Amino acid sequence: MAFESLGERLSGIFKKLRSRGRLGEKDIQEAMREVRLALLEADVNFKVVKDFCARTAERCKGADVLESLTPGQMVVKIVHEQLVELMGGANDGALKLAVSPKPPTVVMLAGLQGAGKTTNGAKLAGYFKRQGKRPLLVACDVYRPAAIKQLQVVGEQLGVPVFEMGQTDPVNIAAEGVKHAQKHGNDLVFLDTAGRLHIDDTLMEELNRIKKAVSPNEILLAVDAMTGQDAVNAAQTFNERLGIDGILLTKLDGDSRGGAALSARAVTGKPIKFCGVGEKLDQIEPFYPDRMASRILGMGDVLTLIEKAEQAIDLKKAEQMEKNLRAGRFTLNDYLSQIGQLRGMGSMNDIMGMIPGINKGALRDAKFDERSMNRTEAIVLSMTPGERENPAILNSSRKRRIAAGSGTKVEDINRLLKQFDMMKSLAKQMAGGKVPKNLRGLLG
Repeated sequence: MAFESLGERLSGIFKKLRSRGRLGEKDIQEAMREVRLALLEADVNFKVVKDFCARTAERCKGADVLESLTPGQMVVKIVHEQLVELMGGANDGALKLAVSPKPPTVVMLAGLQGAGKTTNGAKLAGYFKRQGKRPLLVACDVYRPAAIKQLQVVGEQLGVPVFEMGQTDPVNIAAEGVKHAQKHGNDLVFLDTAGRLHIDDTLMEELNRIKKAVSPNEILLAVDAMTGQDAVNAAQTFNERLGIDGILLTKLDGDSRGGAALSARAVTGKPIKFCGVGEKLDQIEPFYPDRMASRILGMGDVLTLIEKAEQAIDLKKAEQMEKNLRAGRFTLNDYLSQIGQLRGMGSMNDIMGMIPGINKGALRDAKFDERSMNRTEAIVLSMTPGERENPAILNSSRKRRIAAGSGTKVEDINRLLKQFDMMKSLAKQMAGGKVPKNLRGLLG
């Protein structure tokens, strides 16, 4: 995951600071030197690093830090604030898309070939469809082999219509796509324009002609987080020659060092509006600088975790489960439903990484076995409705049948039933208002 190594380096630096009762200017200078190295290793732009460290050091030398009873924590607070400012400020995440007063709102997607523009543009359309919008994808990339087909495939998977006119003039396609949206009631139009392996005059001329023809409300530049400084340089050039409104950061889940995210906003002056955080078509989210800064510094990201839970959890199912718990009923169907909703929030590593106080090193070493959920689902789905409602009837012959049907072993079924009994016991106690002793400390 992006920022993992940077987060670990910064956590090590701040751990040293917290262990000291008082801080002198020498301590702060030494810490800032290590912060500078950590940022440079994360591929953050040199000028950005220089300005960041100068501003942070100046604030850390103030009396509020040197005279604080917990100076180490105060330094962490200042670095957090400076990271937020570097990525655009606390309110930057609120800047989503500029909505046209007269539909449709036209969003032009630009970027270099291979930056993930087509897939992440479609993800963005899917994101707004889940918000109740009626988006339309327009295939303006007529040069890259299979670009139109790729857009149609992801559009179909997301349930978003795709407008295409084959390999004709992309400027005309864009204009006709907007007209099509007006006729068919689409309130959002995403123009998937062509990219190049490098920036050239032909690319820029075409993009500017499309811009002139349809007057987009937003021009979003897809920036590949894994390409480091090259991504930042490309963003700067696109902004100078095309005039972008925001950045769509892609592949933030990959093996990137995070430098692009920390540099792009400072270099271009344009906000990062959305970021792709996984390969699945629903793994895109608004970019909030304050939340990202908290993740980098190991403070968790409770707000994003809550939002993911709200999206994944079916309220009707949750209400029914609450009724079952209050009545002392908890079946394997409930257990299966809980697993499904938990998986809908993403990988366990990502979920745990958003919880404040979780040690990143321990989290990396934990290596959650996502396949165990697959096995659990397979076992429960291989049971009859009666067996799910009353697992007590599962004898040896039934277990062998279930094991054969789910591709597991009888031992796996016994292990699952033991876990289920523990959860059922806990559910009964909590429904009765009793909290087990071993959970009292955890629940405060």
